[in-house]
Amino acid sequence: MKWTKFNQTIRSLAPYRQKQLFELLFNNLLDKWDQATNIPAVLKKELNENCPIETVGTLQKSSDKQSFKALITLEDNEKIETVLMQSRKGRNTVCLSSQVGCTMNCAYCATGGMGFKRNLTELEMAEQLLFWKKFLKEKNKHVDNVVFMGMGEPFANYDNFIKAVEIINDKKYFNIGARKISVSTCGIIDGIKKLSREPKQINLAISLHASNDKLRSEIMPINKEASIKKILLAVDNYIEKTNRKVMFEYLLLSGINDEDEHAEELILLMDKPLYVINLVTYNPTGKFKRSSKFQTTKFRNILETAGLNVTQRHSFGSDIDAACGQLAGK
Repeated sequence: MKWTKFNQTIRSLAPYRQKQLFELLFNNLLDKWDQATNIPAVLKKELNENCPIETVGTLQKSSDKQSFKALITLEDNEKIETVLMQSRKGRNTVCLSSQVGCTMNCAYCATGGMGFKRNLTELEMAEQLLFWKKFLKEKNKHVDNVVFMGMGEPFANYDNFIKAVEIINDKKYFNIGARKISVSTCGIIDGIKKLSREPKQINLAISLHASNDKLRSEIMPINKEASIKKILLAVDNYIEKTNRKVMFEYLLLSGINDEDEHAEELILLMDKPLYVINLVTYNPTGKFKRSSKFQTTKFRNILETAGLNVTQRHSFGSDIDAACGQLAGK
């Protein structure tokens, strides 16, 4: 979708008409402006000429048919990725990107190798969800959850991210409840503070991935600015204000952060009632190897025996390069 031309086209329209057009896009799921019955013919003609309804995307499906990945080409020819993950229980979760590339340069992430190009607008984030909503509509299904865990650091693009949340949550547009929307940060303290002041009850996840500062700094350069202690302090302040659980993502990397000693260190950090540890199976990007099933089970057992809240997310779509940035990087 040519959002720049779309915004230019509707700029002179009355606010009610602008909202009407967004409702036609995000709720009615028009394929062509000609399908709209409640806007003037002259406006349809202008919209068709300047900004036809079109998302340029290349779709890939995993062999287990549980995940799909789309490589979307933006109006300036930059490329981003978005993923649809379908659970065996029938829930559909969409993973959105917030930037073209990323500045965080985490060692395990393919996006970091691309460098940083630019922030996405709120409409470019919403377009990714629109792509999947139309895709699922054809199968008589709907989107259950939205996670900002794709390419980029959402809190480094906070203003556009929160505007996208407004669109996704709005009853006239996507109408997805705030509690069904999650955002993951690698440790932008200011973003955690801002989110704690938001009225909407969005879920917060922290990309932790290490049990001590030395190791975390090696795989996540942001830790040199935002240490584990600083992050946990910000999280505790967030919990004090919101009384909401916080998810700590822990990507298990073979021989790097999955030893018994790391589990024991994690116990000392995570032993709080509203902390939840989510163990994540790694989608290899070439630099690391995923932990074995044996080591993963052993690691989880150590945490659970200590009474910690533990969940586990298995990998989706390793055969379609589902890890963030793998397709766009290519």
